[in-house]
Order: sequence, then structure tokens, then C-alpha cells
Amino acid sequence: MVTLSIDNQPVSVPEGTTILDAALSVGVEIPTLCYLKDINDIGACRVCVVEIRDYDRLVAACNTPVDDGIAVFTNSPRVRRTRKVNVELILSRHDCQCVVCVRSGNCALQELANDLYISRRSYKHETLADDWDGTFPLQRDSGKCIQCMRCIQVCDNIQDLHVWDLVNFGSHISVDVGNNQLIHESACSLCGQCITHCPVGALRARIDTDRVMEALANPDVVTVVQVAPAVRSAWAEDLGLPREEATPGRMAAALKRMGFDYVFDTDFGADLTIMEEGMEFMERVVNAREKPEFPMFTSCCPGWVRFFKSQYPDMVCCLSSAKSPQQMFGAMAKTYFAERVKIDPARIFVLSIMPCVAKKHECALPGMNAAGTGRDVDAVITTREFSRLIKAEHLNPALLPEAEFDSPLGEGSGAGVIFGATGGVMEAALRTVYCVINGKKPPETDFFQELRSPGGWRSAEFDMSGRLVRVAVASGLANARKLVEAVRRGAAKYDFVEIMACPGGCAGGGGQPIARGVELAVERGRDLFMLDAESAIRYSHENPSINRLYKEFLDRPLSPRAHELLHLDHSEWKMPHR
Repeated sequence: MVTLSIDNQPVSVPEGTTILDAALSVGVEIPTLCYLKDINDIGACRVCVVEIRDYDRLVAACNTPVDDGIAVFTNSPRVRRTRKVNVELILSRHDCQCVVCVRSGNCALQELANDLYISRRSYKHETLADDWDGTFPLQRDSGKCIQCMRCIQVCDNIQDLHVWDLVNFGSHISVDVGNNQLIHESACSLCGQCITHCPVGALRARIDTDRVMEALANPDVVTVVQVAPAVRSAWAEDLGLPREEATPGRMAAALKRMGFDYVFDTDFGADLTIMEEGMEFMERVVNAREKPEFPMFTSCCPGWVRFFKSQYPDMVCCLSSAKSPQQMFGAMAKTYFAERVKIDPARIFVLSIMPCVAKKHECALPGMNAAGTGRDVDAVITTREFSRLIKAEHLNPALLPEAEFDSPLGEGSGAGVIFGATGGVMEAALRTVYCVINGKKPPETDFFQELRSPGGWRSAEFDMSGRLVRVAVASGLANARKLVEAVRRGAAKYDFVEIMACPGGCAGGGGQPIARGVELAVERGRDLFMLDAESAIRYSHENPSINRLYKEFLDRPLSPRAHELLHLDHSEWKMPHR
């Protein structure tokens, strides 16, 4: 242990602890901009500088370990002066039009400038201009970039894709797509983790709310909205509504107040995905005469699919052919639902509210127009965009009486809910597969609990009536790469693998609200499993709306009609191979 003082408070911490962490241990918060614990501790922004008695220079608290007997001052006059100058220099290269920035009110730089009483520019102001593809789901504004390098470190160390890099030299240095590529030429998975870890508004998702408002205002358009499972765990975080009050019923009520004609739940699409993907697993792996060399991989995460296609194009055949819940829902909305309510599907506008940036790309892919009236899903907005829409409509969800999702595409099971948490897709699928193989439910309610254990890559084996099923779950693309590489060299053998691009699954998706300095995926995922435990129906094949759909429209899982509407050929589009 090392003993020191911080702002005249005695502190005792393990040797090797940084000054930043030592200060936090006694309730002293040192401001930071570039710092991300265990990911980015390069001290580039110089905002966390502190003074040590008898030291000539100020030091960065984020990467300076404590020494025995030192006296640290985190807010001395010298520290305040230096910190203010450093922030003013950052602002001299930053587009400070906060009023029109998506991060206004949730920006680390804006908050820091206010805390330091910076009310004017002290240095010549010059920002970089960039030429960015405005149609790409991921948007970048070089004028707002502060070269903190968080995006680089997250993409390199958490997602192992190395999309971002420092380019140019001297005063022209900036962060951009590496290898002299344009963003659409890169291997970007559109996971959005660079967005949620950017401290300012340099990175954001493409904003598609204008199309939504136009559809709502058009009397000739029938608006249908679906809400993803993970959205219910985070939609009210930016609205100040306590988690226990942010119920799915209030979320549905807000959408109905906005004027949507039909409010549905993507849990329905998730249950439908389980029916198709689960039976595909039975057909391709469990009942196969010869065991395939590689496992079947889930296909419901478009960020993972983009990664898989760009990094391992020779293994794309291992992906399930089942569409994602979003796309299955869109196909059913413009066929089955349109028939039931006698509406011309060409008049239906399907909106998805997703925790994901990659979904904006997925809905425009070839093969996602099975209904024959253009896109099955017309537009996708993130959870963040949804929160902004609620604010724009001046709605206070706390005052709204709860509302039910509409029928018949609004009924979901607990298995559908847990799609939003890592391991949830696998557990939901195995619940139904177990019932099909054994003719009964698992003996305990926590039979698949092993899939929920912490860790970026975890494995489990299940004995299903004498058939050993080996499965794996991974979240975060660096973990996905480790798993796939182990499978390729024969070090790991599985039958079925679930991959989620974002750490923690969709609950930690790149379209979720940004909580600065806090990772909420685990907490949000815990809420989803709690909702599952409280559900009256916890198995996808017991969802009466799903059973009615097959009886009235699809016949059975993997039927010719189901293949036409709910499955796709992954060879229809390709990613740049990197």
C-alpha cells in the first residue's frame, strides 16, 4: 500500500494506482476528456492535470501512478489556470455551435467549459472541414473532433476493427478513416461504439426523424411502429424518468400520443425469429446426418453480420439464413397484417425504433423487400432519436397512462424480451429447441442460467435427451474474433453460436442513450431478464399470436412461404474484405 495526501486528505491505495483512481477513492473527481478506464489513458487532453508538491511540472492524473508520501492538489490556482488554458486551446479547434449539436446538454467539453467559466474565445479559432457521405448511417464532423482518440482505442481494442486512425501532420492532424479509405470502403461494422464513447458530437448516427414526422403528417400514410426489446430498458434515461416508471406501457402510450396508427412490439418479431432460426438449427445441425465442420451462427445482429462478411467471407455460409426480428416484422406488417386489416401495403410506413446504428443500413439491403412494395422497413431511428422525438412533442411520459401494444403483432414472450441482452437469443432459441427435442419444458426455470454468466465469450453444453448441444455466446467484436479464430483452427467446437457486436448485446448498443463515464449494458440487460421472469409467456412457441400467424398465413416454420418472406440469401450483398 502507498500512503499520500490528496487535497490535504490522507489516502492509502495499492501500489500502481493512478492519481485519478486514488482521488476517486476519497470522493475527489478530477475532470477528464480523453480518458477511458483500461482503454484510453494517454493523457492527451491534459485536462486531468494535477499539482504535486515540490514537482516542477503538472502531471496527468489519468496515467501517473501514486508515490509514497506525495501531496497532490487537484484544484490549486496553478492547476485551474493550466486546465482553463488547455480547454481554451481545445475550443480554438472545435466547432462551438452547441445549439445545433446532438450532444448539447450531454457533452463533456461543454460541461467543462461551463465549469471553468469560459465565456469567450481567447485564441484564434480554426476548425477542419471534411467531406463526409451524408447518406452513411454513421456521420462524422471533423470540426467537432478534439483528437481525444477514444474512437480509435474503442475500435482497436474493444471491436478489433481498426477503422479510425490519425491522419495528416502538425496543426492539420485529425482523426479519420484509416488506410486512405472512405467510410463506405472500410470494414466499419456500424456498431456505433465510437459514437457512444465520443465525448463530444464529432460522431453521431444519421438522423432520420424528419422522414418519420413527414409520414405522421401525411393522412394517406398508415404509420406502423415497432420497438426493439432493448429500447424498453433505456428509452427514458434521457427524459429523467426513473427506471421503475419507464414501463413498456408508458413507452407505447407516448408513441400513440405522437400519432402512430399502430404500435407494435419487436418481441413479436423476436419470437418469430426463434421459430425460424431454432428450427433451422434443428435441421442444419441437430438432425443432420453429418455434423457440419463449423457451427451455425446467429444472424439477427447486423453489426456482427457486417463484421463476419468483411473479416471471414469464406464462412458466411455458416450464418443462419433467418432475417433479424426487425426485418421479419417488416415483412409481416406489409403482408399478413396488411391483409388482416385490409390496407394496401403500399400505404404502410414501417418505422423501427432500435438500440442500433447498423439497423439503419440493414433495412436498405437487397432482399429486405419481400413484401414487394419497396422496403419492408421504411425507416429506423435510434433510442436517442426516439427520446428527442418525445421532447419535440412536449410529452411527459410520467403523466401518461399506460397503454397496450396493438394486436396481432404486438404480443411477445419473455423469450423475445431477452433478445436485447447478450446470451438472450441463444437462451430463447434453446428453450424452444429443448421443448421440440424432449417434448417438455426444461426441468428448472434457470436451466440455461449458464448463458447469463459474465464474460465477453462464454460456452456451455446441454444434454437434450441424449443429444449433446455445445453452444457459445460472445459480445464485442474483439471477443467475436477470438471465438471465430478458435473455431477455425479447431481449438473450439460448437454447434450453435450467438454473436452480438456491442459489448453486453443490444442493451449496450450504439444507438442507446449516452451515459458519460458509465457502462449501463449489464444493468439494462438485467432489467430485460427481470421482465422475462415476470412474463406470463416465456417460450416463443407458446405465443398465441405466433401460432395464429403460422396457422393462418405461413403454414409452418421453414415452409416455402416462410422462406420467401423471412429468410435471405447472404450472398446478395458483400462487404469490403479486410
